[in-house]
Amino acid sequence: MYTIGQVSEMFQIPASTLRYYDKEGLFPHIERTSGIRKFTDNELGALRVIECLKKSGLEIKDIKQFMEWVSMGPSTYQNRLELFEKQETALLAEMEELSRALALIQYKKWYYTQAIAHNGEEYARALLPDKLPKEIQALYNASLHGVKKEEATA
Repeated sequence: MYTIGQVSEMFQIPASTLRYYDKEGLFPHIERTSGIRKFTDNELGALRVIECLKKSGLEIKDIKQFMEWVSMGPSTYQNRLELFEKQETALLAEMEELSRALALIQYKKWYYTQAIAHNGEEYARALLPDKLPKEIQALYNASLHGVKKEEATA
């Protein structure tokens, strides 16, 4: 069994967040001794899932719904599957946006490295839009035109 302070330290989560999760019903079977929460391995497992779902963008109300479905057993498998399918779609879209942002950052790093090396932007500008080195062209296309880097180099 673990105290709230120990769990807070283990997960690098404020104790107030753990109290909030408990208040929201995310630890329905947590034991208390003289009013002090005692976390078991079950709560630690639930907390790992909660933190993962939060990082994936789910709101607490949706995480709470998921936890309720888990406690209801096999009859909610379809609900849980649909929740994860929906979240997967949202994460893939977000990852695509982040990939485009990263490509832009990498392209701009190259661009300004060239500007420094050539005492101005003329060299890099002269290569636009389609005379850039192959890898840089892929970044340029991915960042500014939404073309995936893999497609841009094909």
